[in-house]
This record gives sequence, C-alpha cells and structure tokens, in this order.
Amino acid sequence: MSSEIDKLSDRINRRHFLSRTSLGLGAAGLASLLNPRLLFGNNADPALSSPHITPKAKRVIYLFQSGGPAQHDMFDYKPRLEEMHGQDLPPSVLGDQRLTGMTANQTSLPLAGSHYKFRRHGKSGAWLSELLPYTGGIADDLCFVKSVHTEEINHDPAVTFLQTGNARAGNPSMGSWISYGLGSENENLPAFSVMISRGKGDAQPLSTRMWGSGFLPSQHQGVQYRSGSDPVLYLNNPSGVDKMDRRRMLNQIKELNLLHMFESGDHEIQSEIAKHEMAYRMQTSVPETMDVSGEPDWVYDLYGEDSRTPGTYAANCILARRLAERDVRFIQLYHMGWDQHGNIPLHLPMQCKDVDQASAALVRDLKQRGLLDDTLVVWGGEFGRTSYGQGQLSAENYGRDHHPRCFTVWLAGGGIKPGITFGQSDEFGYNIEKDPVHVHDLQATLLHLLGIDHEKLTYRHQGRRFRLTDVHGEVVNKILA
Repeated sequence: MSSEIDKLSDRINRRHFLSRTSLGLGAAGLASLLNPRLLFGNNADPALSSPHITPKAKRVIYLFQSGGPAQHDMFDYKPRLEEMHGQDLPPSVLGDQRLTGMTANQTSLPLAGSHYKFRRHGKSGAWLSELLPYTGGIADDLCFVKSVHTEEINHDPAVTFLQTGNARAGNPSMGSWISYGLGSENENLPAFSVMISRGKGDAQPLSTRMWGSGFLPSQHQGVQYRSGSDPVLYLNNPSGVDKMDRRRMLNQIKELNLLHMFESGDHEIQSEIAKHEMAYRMQTSVPETMDVSGEPDWVYDLYGEDSRTPGTYAANCILARRLAERDVRFIQLYHMGWDQHGNIPLHLPMQCKDVDQASAALVRDLKQRGLLDDTLVVWGGEFGRTSYGQGQLSAENYGRDHHPRCFTVWLAGGGIKPGITFGQSDEFGYNIEKDPVHVHDLQATLLHLLGIDHEKLTYRHQGRRFRLTDVHGEVVNKILA
C-alpha cells in the first residue's frame, strides 16, 4: 500500500494537487462539514434539479410480497371458479400461452374454486376474502388494481423485471433510480432502505441485486437493515476505536481518495467517499431510528403481537413508518413465503396472518400522523397464481402455479384515488378483460407521483441512454386522485 502511495506522490505531489484544484483539503473538509454536496458535486446532487411535474408523493413504501400471492383466494373474487371446480380450463381461455414446467405437462388443468369466503367491504364495496379482515377495514383508503401483468413466468426474472424494469440482471433497481433522480431529504440516512422478513410458507431466495444500483453510481444502492443489535453490518466501530479515531481515519482516506481521483479521473471514487461519509453519519442516525423502545403500547396493539419481535414483517412495518417520518425516499420491505404450489388451505392463512394486520396498520398509522397524503404505499408481488390447480385437486387441498397474465396490486396515499377497483380479469380470472396495467405502466405511475417523467429520467451507459421503463410504460391516469 505504501509503495502505491509513493508512486502516486511521485506523479502528483500535494502542492501540485492543491494548486491545480484551487481547493485546499482544509477548505474541502470545511465544505463537507457545512454541506457535503459542495464536496462531491453532481454525484451527490440529484440528477434532476427540479421535478418534471408537481409531485404528489415525497416517498414510497413498497411492501413487496415475494413469491406471488394467490389473488383468487384474496382479492379477485370469481364465483365461476366455484361453479366449475374440478372442470378443465377451456382451451379457448388458455390459448397458446406459455406455462411453467410445473404444469405444462399436466394432462388436465382443473379449475380451483377458492376455499375462502368473500364479501364486500366499506363504501367502495371492494371484494376481499375472509383471510384479510384488517385489509378489508381500510378498503376505502385503497386502490385495487386487478389487471397488472408481466411476461415473466419464473420468480427470479419476474422479481428482477418488476424491481429493475429488465428481466436480466445488471440494471438499477427502482429505488436506486429514485435515489439518483431525486436524492435524499435526510443527509443522515440513505435515500433507499431495505428490510427483509420471512413467512412460514415456501420462500424463493432473494438476490441483493434486487436493490442494487446496477450501472448507476454505487451510492444509490439500497442499504439493508437487519434485526438485532447491528442493523447495518460493519457500521459500528471495532473495540478500541472511538468516534474521533474514526473521523481521523476517514479524513486520511478521503485525502488519498481525492488525490487518486484527481490523478485517475475515476468519478466512482466520489461515490466511495460519499458512502464513507454516509456510514459515519449513520453511526448516530441508524441506532436512533431503529430503537423502537419508545414506541407506546398502542402502536404494538395496532400492528399486532408480531410487531414486538424484531425481524418480523410487522416489526419492519413499524420501522418503515419511522423511516418515512425521517423522510427516507424509498423504503422497500420484502416478505418471503408466497410460493404456494400446494396445500393453499394450510399455508396461505399463515402467510396472510403475517401481513394483513400490519399492512393495514401501516396505512392507518401514516394516515393518523398526516403522512399518508405524501407517502405512496404499494402492496403486491412479482406475479399472481393460476385459476387452475397444480397437482392433486380437492375441495380441501389445492395449489396454484405462477400466473403472469393478470394479478392484483393495491396502492394507497401519495396521490392515488382511494376506494376504487381498477381493471378486470375474465370470469375465470385468467386473462385481462378491461384496463390492462403492465409492470412498466406501474413503474411509470410510481415515478409520475414522485414528480418524475419516466421518459426523461435516463442514464447513459455503454453507448445508449437507459431508463427504468426501457422504451415502454404509460402513466395510469385513471387511478390518480
């Protein structure tokens, strides 16, 4: 290491660096204390100097249900499936659509009526199953979109597509695009925060690239918070190192990085400096944010008993509200366990119990604190599940395969029209009958509510300009308040 520094010093000495830049490191240090953006320039500033349009939301909480929730047992009531339970899906409905390898070789595709009772809720009359009583209680605050669709039929590419706008790995995640475009309103916390919980059902693995920054500057990647005494890995100082030691070390590293950046012209070094400084500030801000010991009992009662257990979905919902209060721009909760290919009557009730009360409580909590108006809450998975059964089928036991053709997502707050249902599937719940919403349309709408024209937020990489929605996407104006 010392030899490399010596070589660098031979090529550009300190006095030459200071004279060339007209900015002494002392002045740089003062600037970073007064305003870190002055030191890091455009790489720390948002890409947009001002929103393209008037924003209706300041932040997003995305409650991502990984694995594909079974919409026919939760949101999309289809009496026809009950009437024809056990009969084959008509070939005219199936068409020539591609199926997964798990059901493509089944000799029949028997329709599976839901095991659960549905009823209408609220003034809006939204249909919800008995598995979601708490969600039913906030039905008039929600917009149910029952016509979301995607091309991907397997978990990893489908999650990647929804999170990054591309089924292939390597593109920036939605939260990274928003961090890049709008920056942060809290310089002491990352603009993009991630939390993961696991339900009791079958869980597909999640890759960290789902919240990665791809080809954007790395400071825009999501920061994962964990339960326990060390919510961000390696954030705490090791034994024997105090805050002043850490500050001196960072100053020295910053000096070397600035020298190297001036010599090499590598502007990713700016991101590294910014991340070091953010980590230093997070040593104070993260413990305070993650400390829920001061939350009153009524909050735990609202979110449910699980909320007292760190790492659960309910506990993460409380943390999401605390991050929203601190103006974190994009808050992503992943809840795993929705991959119910078999025995839905056993597994789905447990999965719904994990999320129903806490999801509804988050909307209620944000509303009573005056935060829902400018916080967009999104709930949904990477695709839905089939109206036909997978494997053995009976009235008491059935599973469902992946279904990208139409599935349900609900949204609340942040400029969304409340108390409506948008889009409609056919009587078999298999194809879209009215108002299709592609994943790119959903992404374009989220950006629009934050004040971003999805066609104008771009980044040049490998000779072309990229964007979250690629060359697709239309804002779904009919669901906007």
